[in-house]
Amino acid sequence: MLMRMTQSAVQDWSARTQAKLMAKIDALWAAIEASDDPAVIRKARDKVRLCGELAAAARKVAAITGLKKAGPAGGSFAALVEAASEPEPRGLDRRKSGRGRL
Repeated sequence: MLMRMTQSAVQDWSARTQAKLMAKIDALWAAIEASDDPAVIRKARDKVRLCGELAAAARKVAAITGLKKAGPAGGSFAALVEAASEPEPRGLDRRKSGRGRL
């Protein structure tokens, strides 16, 4: 069964996920501070890095849902990605447009 999430549901999910990941990061940092074993510290640091990457992914998902709200009415995600991925004018085209060098 496919479940559609509203923007507020995605925002709530993102906030809950962020809170869980921050709690996990705090626990891992406490373990790092309490240990002198390099293997334990390395493993905890790897987990902290992974939690940070997951938190960033959750923020990106929440940001994408915000783009959908600002897009054209009834537009799909694929249409938004296509509109956002138009190539920048290069070289001579950019100079002709008056934008010059960036």
